[in-house]
Amino acid sequence: MGTSRDDDPRQRVIAICSALPEATAESGQHIVFRVRGKTFAYYTDDHHGDGRLTFQCKAAPDERQALLDGDGRRYFVPPYVGPRGWIGVYLDVPDVDWAEIGQLAADSYRMIAPKRLAAQV
Repeated sequence: MGTSRDDDPRQRVIAICSALPEATAESGQHIVFRVRGKTFAYYTDDHHGDGRLTFQCKAAPDERQALLDGDGRRYFVPPYVGPRGWIGVYLDVPDVDWAEIGQLAADSYRMIAPKRLAAQV
């Protein structure tokens, strides 16, 4: 029995990020989402053997801190990109807020994309 796109975090993240103007996805075990060659999000699966599914993106400093303070079990500072203002969201927890993932992706995209493309979101 297969899973539907609604039940598959990987497919949900692909749908959310790919809907943004000129977004591209480079797929493998992990997926890198870019706009005009600049990375705005990642989907990771068992990154360096951590056994977790995650979504990672750039976030405004105040938003990032509010998410971390609000639910440190759901949000984390990702290795490597975390010190550059990125936030991570665990996707292998109950009740993932997919609307929030969409908003985080859009916010990250707007920070990374050229102004003309960012204005379309």
